[in-house]
Amino acid sequence: MSLVKRKVVEIDEDLCNGCGLCIPNCAEGAIQIVDGKARLVSDVYCDGLGACLGHCPEDALRIVEREAVPFDEEAVHEYLADLKQEKSGCPSAAALDLGGSHVQQTMNESALRHWPVQLNLVPPKGPRYDDADLLVVADCVPVAHPNFHSSLLSGRTVVIGCPKLDDIAGHGEKLKEILKWNDVRSVTVAIMEVPCCSALSRVVDWAVEASGRQIPVRRHVVSVRGEMS
Repeated sequence: MSLVKRKVVEIDEDLCNGCGLCIPNCAEGAIQIVDGKARLVSDVYCDGLGACLGHCPEDALRIVEREAVPFDEEAVHEYLADLKQEKSGCPSAAALDLGGSHVQQTMNESALRHWPVQLNLVPPKGPRYDDADLLVVADCVPVAHPNFHSSLLSGRTVVIGCPKLDDIAGHGEKLKEILKWNDVRSVTVAIMEVPCCSALSRVVDWAVEASGRQIPVRRHVVSVRGEMS
């Protein structure tokens, strides 16, 4: 395939911290997290329009004009179909055998105090947030952490989202509104150990700052085996 001079995204790997905030804004899937860094998968998938720009907290992305293979929309459709089949290629989707038995555990009383819990669905205002300790959770955490209800959820108001597959910028705006308009006294963030999950912690920091309030933030990381730090 012959090369043409056109605009393509360029990623500064020295600046990139692997937060993944750029990925949801690339409709063609041209950017993915590889070995902890955002990387351009192939020139053929990049349309050069720069929709991913402005979503990087480290300013690691820019548009350059250089020799590249032409953008191929048909190839993009095939590639996106493959990504969907592979669960979007997120490191957290890798098949792992964690061992252990399949013995059913005893179910204690649920610590959930409200509904809904998904960040896309929760209201930005309401009595659930009055003098509340807000728990912001990556949606894989309750599945991985065996004592989620007793060690994290109990006594807290919870919101859940996926920093990889959801609109992370939208989650930031929703969290900002929650913190700005309600009497939230603290925020606890619980994420998985996989690289793409760190974006949720970063968007919480942004939301706290953007809300204009001084709110303490606690953080926990859960391994794929369920240990919490």
